[in-house]
Amino acid sequence: MTHDELMTLPVAMPLEMANRALHLGRTAGYHLARTGRYPVRVLRHGRAYKISRYDLHRHLGVVTSAPSAPDAGE
Repeated sequence: MTHDELMTLPVAMPLEMANRALHLGRTAGYHLARTGRYPVRVLRHGRAYKISRYDLHRHLGVVTSAPSAPDAGE
């Protein structure tokens, strides 16, 4: 997944989308989520697994471009 694709991910995404970002196959991703060993925090929504964009970005080390604060001398 490219940086631009990572930046446009939804706030909460299905497990399969996070698997793609982490280079995990479908079966491996679901097995890790089911056994509590997925690399990031997994949220359960009914029977579905969801991953937060914040947790995924933090795990991958993605830097978001935050607006810079003005210098104190200005």
